[in-house]
Amino acid sequence: VQLQASGGGLVQAGGSLRLSCAASRSIFSINAVDWYRQAPGKQRELVARIISDGSTYYDTSVKGRFTISRDNAKNTVYLQMNSLKPEDTAVYYCNAVLKVRAWDSPENYWGQGTQVTVSS
Repeated sequence: VQLQASGGGLVQAGGSLRLSCAASRSIFSINAVDWYRQAPGKQRELVARIISDGSTYYDTSVKGRFTISRDNAKNTVYLQMNSLKPEDTAVYYCNAVLKVRAWDSPENYWGQGTQVTVSS
């Protein structure tokens, strides 16, 4: 299975973007999906997480501005980003721990990055 991240782009400060992370095939179960970001010269950091029971986690830098959600029917997780700031500029990656088939062990998958650029 592959994870396909999309939705990045160039936006002015205060604007919004919605990132999508879609699995390339149907999935038996997903333990958790994370969105990470990596800015130039910085380490990759966890931005948001949604776990199997629907619970969510947000880094303090994005809490109240970003919302992670999922559409199980579409095997897709979204990251709605509002009130974007220049410091949100980074490559955003999705990561999932999932079981493709019922008898599989949970495995970790990364999507390709999608660039988000916020201009001041």
